[in-house]
Amino acid sequence: MLTAKDTAAVTPAALTGQDLDAAPIRTDRANRVDFDTVVRLDALKGRKRFRGTMSLLSLTTDVVSIVAGFFLAGLVYLGSIENDHALNMVAVCVPMFLLFSLNNNAHNTRKVLNLTSGVTSAAGALILAAGCLLLIAFFMKIGAEFSRGVFFLGVAFSLFGIIASRTLTRILFRKRLDEGVYAILCIYDGVPMGPGAGPGAIEARSMGLHPDLASAVAVNRLGTLAKGMDRVVIHCVPAAREAWALALKTLDVRCEIVVPELDSFAALSISERSGHTSLLLNSGRMAWNHQLMKRAFDLAISLAALPVLLPFFALVALAIKLDSRGPVFFRQERIGLGNRPFMIWKFRSMRTEACDANGSRSTSRDDDRITRVGRILRSTSIDELPQILNVISGDMSLVGPRPHAFGSRAENALFWDIDQRYWQRHVVKPGLTGLAQIRGFRGATEQKTDLTKRLQSDLEYVSNWSLMSDIRILLGTAFVVFHKNAF
Repeated sequence: MLTAKDTAAVTPAALTGQDLDAAPIRTDRANRVDFDTVVRLDALKGRKRFRGTMSLLSLTTDVVSIVAGFFLAGLVYLGSIENDHALNMVAVCVPMFLLFSLNNNAHNTRKVLNLTSGVTSAAGALILAAGCLLLIAFFMKIGAEFSRGVFFLGVAFSLFGIIASRTLTRILFRKRLDEGVYAILCIYDGVPMGPGAGPGAIEARSMGLHPDLASAVAVNRLGTLAKGMDRVVIHCVPAAREAWALALKTLDVRCEIVVPELDSFAALSISERSGHTSLLLNSGRMAWNHQLMKRAFDLAISLAALPVLLPFFALVALAIKLDSRGPVFFRQERIGLGNRPFMIWKFRSMRTEACDANGSRSTSRDDDRITRVGRILRSTSIDELPQILNVISGDMSLVGPRPHAFGSRAENALFWDIDQRYWQRHVVKPGLTGLAQIRGFRGATEQKTDLTKRLQSDLEYVSNWSLMSDIRILLGTAFVVFHKNAF
């Protein structure tokens, strides 16, 4: 790092090692040398080192937690810390844990930043390692050297240690983590800086930067400033993009050029077709293996639950028939996968003559169309249970965006008129429950924001699908079955 006494000699030679241009790096402030920016960028590069330290710290504390957990289990269960049971378990469990945790990135930056995700990944790796330990003990017929009490207590203590150590680390370094852990150099060339430009934002001219590959000073100066950064981002006028693109290709860090004209396309990625650049706007349906996993999961849960639900369905059907005239089930056309219609199954909760086939009128809290039994069914979400038949038939999934009728409105506007991204939610099958529902976004869509909040959650689910997310949403649904907006 440059020191204060070196400020008078901040030249391209000082920054690049080549004395090809004697003009110092200046700012617009009365030709002062921009020493403050050089120091700020140098401090920013420390984030990369901090990130590595945090990853190493999380790995170390996890291993220490496992070692301490098993030896503590030996002390509690056998009364002595000097025993072969804990030592043998640690000798097998720690290497297996490292293998699984490094494989699922339990110690990378994203997992360190997100406490829940980090603990879940580390705990998953520990459980897999413990499972391998059990298999080894079983196949090698280890009996006297394997204490089940030490094993189960050791796993429990280790899990507690991992959770406690990661929580404590997050608390101790919270301020530093919240400030950001990525070193991003944002260069503005001919365009104004935005209000949230960040600590790595600089003006190209004030730092003497220009994308001139014919100048060794220009190339080396850019390379010197980029050294130690995680990413270099260029904000420039359209005419300068090609020159900057060539200059960025000379760097050994990840580089980007911001192109605001593409914002309206909301592209997922950039590809190439027939020698021309193309924008990927939609990835289509899930990969075939993900479809297979999701379908197998849906059928396994639905078919297992159906025998249990059928007697309950019969009782609900009897209550509906005794309460009002009309069919037990209500069927309505809804928007499904690929924006194609399908017929949904529900228990009838309204008077037959008042049922809304188009769904143009949202159900209100004191809706006079709802029957006495129907009010109970809706408040407990029991009226939705017949949709398990839609899941079995393949029209729906257990988890996904909730299907809407074609006439659904908010503030008298059709959903797709409120936000044209609405159609994007249908690249996956609709679900019995979804991310929006466990976040509390359910009930009547009286305001446009009622729709946009749900839509945002639906699109988030579509973008980040995993089998574990489906399981978490199903478990989370149990806590929102009874909800103030269920009517």
